[in-house]
Amino acid sequence: MTTSSPSPATLRVLTGITTSGTPHLGNYVGSVRHSVRFSRRAEVQSFYFLADYHSLIKVDDPARIQRSTLEIAATWLACGLDPERVTFYRQSDIPEIPELSWFLTCVTGKGLLNRAHAYKASVDKNTAKGEDPDADVSAGLFMYPVLMGADILMFNAHKVPVGRDQVQHIEMARDMAQRFNHLYGEHFTLPEADIDEAVATLPGLDGRKMSKSYDNTIPLFTPRAQLQKLIGSIVTDSRAPGEPKDTEGSALFQIYQAFADAEETEALRRAFADGIAWSEAKQTVFERIDREIAPLRARYEELINDPAQIERILLAGAEKARALSRPFIGRLRHAVGLRKLETPAAAAAPKAAKTAKPAFKQYRESDGRFYFKLLDADGTLLLQSRAFASPQEAGRAIGTLQADRGAALAALAEQLEPVDNAGLRAATDALEVLARLASGG
Repeated sequence: MTTSSPSPATLRVLTGITTSGTPHLGNYVGSVRHSVRFSRRAEVQSFYFLADYHSLIKVDDPARIQRSTLEIAATWLACGLDPERVTFYRQSDIPEIPELSWFLTCVTGKGLLNRAHAYKASVDKNTAKGEDPDADVSAGLFMYPVLMGADILMFNAHKVPVGRDQVQHIEMARDMAQRFNHLYGEHFTLPEADIDEAVATLPGLDGRKMSKSYDNTIPLFTPRAQLQKLIGSIVTDSRAPGEPKDTEGSALFQIYQAFADAEETEALRRAFADGIAWSEAKQTVFERIDREIAPLRARYEELINDPAQIERILLAGAEKARALSRPFIGRLRHAVGLRKLETPAAAAAPKAAKTAKPAFKQYRESDGRFYFKLLDADGTLLLQSRAFASPQEAGRAIGTLQADRGAALAALAEQLEPVDNAGLRAATDALEVLARLASGG
């Protein structure tokens, strides 16, 4: 067995954190706390990395990136991440990752990247303002999904914990892996998105989702007095002491619920119904959060004041990671033909033995709607659907295409993204191949 592939009994899980800001309570309950607990499971091999290359896409302040790297590393360690048990590293310490990113760039269609949510959002925003669609769009933003694919595929992760807004990137990494495997042999595991519906999304000071972009965050390790002040500033309604208060839609109650156990939550629910004063409720929330955070804060302060210790931990993690990435990139270099000249050509890795064929792929996007795509035998995208309200509607459209083939392309034109004449011919040919295979021909 090679070092690039985990044993069948091992679940390999990978999580990256972009070094672009200061961790807040929402990061803690939405990612850090859950991930640290998950990393302690015996059957899990965990990879955690600081995505500092990614931060360059949206941050042009070097000091901020360096400070964020320090703060995020200290946060994970203070919250209990064990660098001896997991592989904890800084993305920029693994030179094999940008090399793999280039390999994937060379097998990834531009059409796939055109559909990335972040890029499309920028284009739509520019178009709405009457500007050039690509105004202020960097190549880094456009290529972001490829770098993320390299992060995941370098270590052949089985699962990648993400929010629904990131599921598309995992699907794109799968597409890249399939295309590379088809061309150069079976090298990559196809990753899956891991969405934990139980993980909380925390509201911020103004009731909207806690986010740096809304400037409504509560820094995770802010000093105790500042934490109390910030919780005291959480927006509430004007109901006076003695008036019953709603827990539904209450940012204060939701934040408390993310930290409290069932008994504590029920006690505060009763207090809301009995008309607890907002000042008393905020003090209750503050005390409960501080009880959990205070010991972590003390450890965080020790770490943040000893950056050399964190640097040593990250470099040790990079060596663990490169024990996998160095030999793996060597095999990939050989597979694509970057070899010593005396190496016999016959030594090339064989392509996938199984016979590839066109295939439909149906999936749900972060917008809650359903889509499908038709891929050629080599993984090239031929057709991309528009949104359907239900999986049944998407399935019926696929059935129509399979039954009526070329004729259905015209009938369903409004439900498909536009393609040129060459694309129509290629899609028709693929549908004919599927029809022959279905009939045993």
